[in-house]
Amino acid sequence: MTQSPSSIDPVTLAPSYVRAIAPYKAGRPISEVARAYGLDESKIIKLASNENPLGMPESARQAMMAAVADLGRYPDANGFELKAALSSRLGVDQDWLTLGNGSNDILELVAHALLQPGLSAVYSQYSFQVYELATQETGARAIVTPATAGFGHDLPAMSAAIAPDTRLIFIANPNNPTGTFLPAAEIEAFLKTVPSQVVVVLDEAYNEYLEPSLRFDAVQWVKRFPNLVLSRTFSKAYGLAGLRVGYGVAQPALTDLMNRVRQPFNVNSIAQAAAVAALADQPFLEKSRALNAQGVAYLSEQFEAMGLPYVRSFGNFVLVKVGDANAVNEKLLRAGVIVRPVGNYGLNEWLRISVGLAEENQALIQALRPALGRA
Repeated sequence: MTQSPSSIDPVTLAPSYVRAIAPYKAGRPISEVARAYGLDESKIIKLASNENPLGMPESARQAMMAAVADLGRYPDANGFELKAALSSRLGVDQDWLTLGNGSNDILELVAHALLQPGLSAVYSQYSFQVYELATQETGARAIVTPATAGFGHDLPAMSAAIAPDTRLIFIANPNNPTGTFLPAAEIEAFLKTVPSQVVVVLDEAYNEYLEPSLRFDAVQWVKRFPNLVLSRTFSKAYGLAGLRVGYGVAQPALTDLMNRVRQPFNVNSIAQAAAVAALADQPFLEKSRALNAQGVAYLSEQFEAMGLPYVRSFGNFVLVKVGDANAVNEKLLRAGVIVRPVGNYGLNEWLRISVGLAEENQALIQALRPALGRA
């Protein structure tokens, strides 16, 4: 007997691996918290989404406003001007570059280009949730390796976990949400162990926050390893989170694959213009890095003084253990401070707290003490 169209549940038409996905939950916006708790939006402090507390640079704002005049036309689908600026900065040809609607887009482009049911991807416990989502939405199998005792990537374990059907490995450095960092020598040694048929995505969303002594030129690795994709973003240190623009660096063969599955106008005109300006604004970038270093140091010192375990962070946030994280988070929300519980990572007693302006960091600490039941 044929079913009538109205009796078919459209959800059942989706593949089982799509139905099993738990949608990504972003940090709560200020307006939502204000409505939920009857608070004044202007007095709420948001330290939940690893945003740059300085906002966007004025140079990017001016470039963005200039681009508004031509919004009746589609953006440059190939992003020539932004790619030209990146090409000059990074020392690679434009056919090594892929633009994305944020670096999340780059991560998903790689997954969609390389994964399918019957294949697998490797990533670490406590690594960025989008790796799990990107793997699951393609129907591929996830191989999750245990984190180190310090909550970081165990590269030898990840190398050992590579299976015959593995096609993709995700590595975040620094890692979100833990803030851990892998030195250059460890990553280079790992890359030498990876079979040529397995692509490694090195996610450097927080790279610009590293101290100069810790930085290394991962683009040189891309030139040596045809199976490496470097992912970066303008959302963090460059202050363009709301515009959603990131980029990938890979050799032309991999870049071509990613562009086959990329939406043709995935980065809008305003985002492209702002990113070109932000890339050239080194004073703003250095100001962001310096402010963040001060904020990480302050929060770490305060947590230590309060006897709270925390993970040394190389990003623009600190992961801190508070006990009943949901209860503490609720008290902070009522005090007008938004932070990020990370129970979805299996870290039920921890909060991820983004670095804000100095006065915002101080307000967080003032609210955290009574939230923990301390004077």
